[in-house]
Amino acid sequence: MTHDTHHDPAAGPAVPDGTTSPGAPADGPDPHDNRRQALYWRLLARLFDPEEQAALESASLAVVEDIGLPSALLDPGASVDSVVQRHPELADEFDGLMAPEPEEDGARDRAAEVRRAALASKVLLNVFATGSGTVSAEQLARWQSDAGWLERAFGCRPGELRGGRGAAPAPNGGAGGGAGGGVSPTGTGGGRVPDLNRLIPAIGPELGAIEAGLVKRMHLREVLADSRLAARLTPSMSLIEQLLRDKDNLSGVALANAKSLIRRYVDEVAEVLRTQVEKATVGDLDRSVPPKRVFRNLDLDRTLWKNLTNWSPEEERLYVDRLYYRHTSRKTTPQRLIVVVDQSGSMVDSMVNCTILASIFAGLPKVDVHLIAYDTQALDLTPWASDPFETLLRTKLGGGTDGTVAMALAQPKIAEPRNTVVVWISDFYEWRTDELFDSMAAIHRSGAKFIPVGSVTSSGRGSVNPWFRERFKDLGTPVISGHIKKLVHELKTFLT
Repeated sequence: MTHDTHHDPAAGPAVPDGTTSPGAPADGPDPHDNRRQALYWRLLARLFDPEEQAALESASLAVVEDIGLPSALLDPGASVDSVVQRHPELADEFDGLMAPEPEEDGARDRAAEVRRAALASKVLLNVFATGSGTVSAEQLARWQSDAGWLERAFGCRPGELRGGRGAAPAPNGGAGGGAGGGVSPTGTGGGRVPDLNRLIPAIGPELGAIEAGLVKRMHLREVLADSRLAARLTPSMSLIEQLLRDKDNLSGVALANAKSLIRRYVDEVAEVLRTQVEKATVGDLDRSVPPKRVFRNLDLDRTLWKNLTNWSPEEERLYVDRLYYRHTSRKTTPQRLIVVVDQSGSMVDSMVNCTILASIFAGLPKVDVHLIAYDTQALDLTPWASDPFETLLRTKLGGGTDGTVAMALAQPKIAEPRNTVVVWISDFYEWRTDELFDSMAAIHRSGAKFIPVGSVTSSGRGSVNPWFRERFKDLGTPVISGHIKKLVHELKTFLT
């Protein structure tokens, strides 16, 4: 008679029939827990020390192979894309892998937990173990793709936690689509729903910081000077910030490639934001204006209903003697939107998002948009407000902040306070605090809507001057910070 002597190194000493050691207590640790611990201990060891720990590596390899997963999951040099391309059935398993699960009655599926631990360890190691030294364009692109898979694992769309691009696809079928499956319409897998209010401030800034560090380790000017290498770059907030800081030092091919990357990013973000803005209905229907008699406005249901008396049973025909059309004109009051943006380095993420948002509102009927950027000097960018690309090229990041110079440009633009909204984007670490706040309070008291914005990003953790934060709260105009959808909602409420 033979016995099964298969041994799992992570599950304790091997004995016949796969049972636990005779010396082990009957209610000892679950072997599945041991397997998960082996995988997570290896992950921690690799994160803090790139050198292999032989015992952990061999134990993890035994676990991965025993549960039917490819050993490539343990290769730090293999991207998630490459693993999924070889094993396309894993793509769906990464979607929603680490998203909150709905609560269910019954026992835990510990075997499934081990499998998730192996997959999660792969994507976490690839994203958080970035090594040292110079970073190439190819390495940055690979990291961005792996970060997209991590966002998918949290139940989000690639780019959603880092730079606000939402569902922007990654090149070559990478994190934006995977090699074997796509993100569900909700951006989650398995019906799990991500809590963006928790994920964005908790994880988004860390991903953004890692990406920014990788960009700083690049020889970016050399990469931009080579169109082949520049084509490998995927535009992101960290990369755009570096390009905006360095644009005055670029020329020729490098400058052209930098502008191309900025425009690509602007277009991607604009597409996401435009969808959010256009969901709003602009004004109530104005029934005093006769409907335009064109086919697209034809109210077919009403036309049929009103002409039912003309039905001929013998001929089985409906004779229509009058057509009815839908009203499409809406009652709108001209509104003025004044956006004041702090262009100091700490506000670049909000500045890019809000500049793009201003351009979208500038394209709406009956909305008059004015745009002002400032540091210690103010610049009226209103002539370019409808083109965020040209606007960003005219900004100059860095320097101190003096909001009073921007206020001097903004106040004369408030002609009809009741029809004016002023959006002020800054961290409010100002030089002349009392003077600036008094003028902001005066705008609020005049009847204009004043919206202070600390940060509206998809990844940034805004730091707002607590002195201003408390006074805005007392004024009844609390500071908006967090996801840019909050500002979109506020503006739509006022302007529509």
